[in-house]
Amino acid sequence: MKKFFPVYVRVPVIFFIVFGLMEFFVDSGDRPAFVKYPMISVFLFAFLFILIAIEITLSAVNRVMYQLMTPEEKAKQEYESSLSFSESTWYKNLMQKLTQTSPIEKEGELLMDHDYDGIKELDNNLPPWWVYLFYICIIFGVIYVVRYDVLGADDQEMELKKAMAQAKIEVEEYLKTAPDLMDEKTVVLLTDGADLAIGKEIFTTNCAACHRADAGGQIGPNLTDDKWILGGGIKNLFHTITNGGRDGKGMIAWKGTLKPKEIQKVASYILSLQGSNPKDPKEPEGEVWVDDSAPKTETAVVKTIDTTEVKK
Repeated sequence: MKKFFPVYVRVPVIFFIVFGLMEFFVDSGDRPAFVKYPMISVFLFAFLFILIAIEITLSAVNRVMYQLMTPEEKAKQEYESSLSFSESTWYKNLMQKLTQTSPIEKEGELLMDHDYDGIKELDNNLPPWWVYLFYICIIFGVIYVVRYDVLGADDQEMELKKAMAQAKIEVEEYLKTAPDLMDEKTVVLLTDGADLAIGKEIFTTNCAACHRADAGGQIGPNLTDDKWILGGGIKNLFHTITNGGRDGKGMIAWKGTLKPKEIQKVASYILSLQGSNPKDPKEPEGEVWVDDSAPKTETAVVKTIDTTEVKK
């Protein structure tokens, strides 16, 4: 192969192959692998340098050996070097099997009786490569029709639908164990019965000891009235449960025990108890909380005048 690919072709090809494989197999992020990992690049450059040195040395040796050859040996080598790629034995055999062309000497045997203004026709056989490709296309067409039209295999549209459905399942499974990135700025109030049921279970397990099962308050404050120590609403309540209450005497921080979604559910459940009026509740603490983000509505004050006639 060296006579077909000289050193100035082989070395650049090897160079790009090596660095291409490095870039393909090494995860380097948004930077080229040879930049992110300079030691590997140095090693590869050293390897290529040695390879080039070996090629140059072999070329010099070949030139010296050529000078030492006899004229007959030189003529033989030059003749072998002059053979083109198409004249090599294995290539000619391969082309003969693929085309089955007849020698020019047998052209007379292939001439047909057709003659159009001196243009004659040869009775050549179809090339085997074309015949095989034709048969392969027929077999492929039969298999395709049977698979999709007879057996009803999934077409591209159905494969896409199934892939999308499977991706949705995988996303849901991932979200079950994925890090919860919800915080007090993105949390929203939940009103679904299933979510509130989970919140009630969390409240009973973790919060009832201080706030009572009905949230009427015990060690902790009453959670059913309209007064709050650290602010009401889903965002303030989420923040309080996550980070804890007042320093030294307030509730502990639950962010190490409950996930953000669990805190969202228990906070939503607590807010659903507003105005439930439990038995013997603890005295209200804090101040009445008003949601400043809620839309303002004008309240009409209706005054009634007693028109009952007063007898004198």
